[in-house]
Amino acid sequence: MEHVVVIGAGQAGFSLTSKLRNEGFAGRITLIGDEPEPPYQRPPLSKKYLLGEMEKERLYFRPRSFYEEQGIALKLGAPVTAIDPAARTVALEGENIGWDVLAICTGADPVRVPAEQGGNLGGVYAIRKLADIDACEGEFVPGRRLVVIGGGYVGLEAAAVARSKGLEVVLLQRSDRILRRVASEETAAYIHALHESRGVEIRVNAPIARLTGTDRVDGVELADGTHLPADFVIAGIGANCVPHLAVAAGLSVAGGILVDEFGRSSAPGIWAAGDCAEFSFRGAPTLLESVQNAVDQAETVARNILGAQAPYVPAPWFWSDQYDLALQIAGLSRGHDRVVLRPGVREGSQSHWYYKGGTLLACDAMNDPRAYMTAKRLLEAGKSPDPALVADGSLELKSFLR
Repeated sequence: MEHVVVIGAGQAGFSLTSKLRNEGFAGRITLIGDEPEPPYQRPPLSKKYLLGEMEKERLYFRPRSFYEEQGIALKLGAPVTAIDPAARTVALEGENIGWDVLAICTGADPVRVPAEQGGNLGGVYAIRKLADIDACEGEFVPGRRLVVIGGGYVGLEAAAVARSKGLEVVLLQRSDRILRRVASEETAAYIHALHESRGVEIRVNAPIARLTGTDRVDGVELADGTHLPADFVIAGIGANCVPHLAVAAGLSVAGGILVDEFGRSSAPGIWAAGDCAEFSFRGAPTLLESVQNAVDQAETVARNILGAQAPYVPAPWFWSDQYDLALQIAGLSRGHDRVVLRPGVREGSQSHWYYKGGTLLACDAMNDPRAYMTAKRLLEAGKSPDPALVADGSLELKSFLR
């Protein structure tokens, strides 16, 4: 094996290439990204960077000199147009690159409002990449009207930034509550109430019909005929984790690129890691769009490329910052049949503990870092404290670890 090529210069691609070098791989490494920027952190984009509290240079994982020192060839602003598994080449504009091993770490692309519904109007934004934030930054002017489509974490974080900057905000959710796919009713209700207390108008059961305007958006028309005026629109309506490159190359895909426990795709010599890789977890097909997964899975794949044969067993964790709320999530709540509320020691802090039967699956901690860390350690150790004891706020959290 002389040449490893990695498509996707995000968190997973950076982690995989760095791990290859740290593990002693001395061959060639090429890291290809479709953006002109070197690999950078994405979570701060919709939080501190959008708020203007973080400079662009602080987003970068490493300066460009790092890649030169590590012997990692960076090809930036270079979209890959095709993968040929038989010839073991990837095609860029005007260039074919051969590989002995290929890793696909392309992340996920935002689902956009279709053009026929007005998604191609000016003033309509998605939030996924640095260029997206830079493009919409000038829109955040106090007193302007923002409509956010989608009640997931990206949409909620954008709404929080906008209210913090003095904008009028309406958030639309097509189903009956926010965070339906990723959080319990209890956590969703807590965050819903937080946003309404800060002046965000949240409308549930509010699917859109179209965006209105001639060249630039001027409003959103709902399916029931209601028209909401808007100076600009942010769409946070989900992500597509299936790279068209993988489909065209004949790889097995479902919600993402299907990989085995080691990170191998259906094609010899091709691996995948991060948001775009779908694997089995607790017996169910799983996509994890998180920093934890991007780093841990990519590093496991790097070791396996070098022959480790180490199965990837995730220990999921997530976070979201909204106003003065620090939401920290340990574990994966999918399949729970019970949610236990535990009051926190600070006013307004609490945690929600997810159980399936007597087994702890996950914990959402709202401004309660001790609950988060305790739950994370319990999950890593495979321990499940009695739900009745968890609900008793007078018991110290550390007692559950004994």
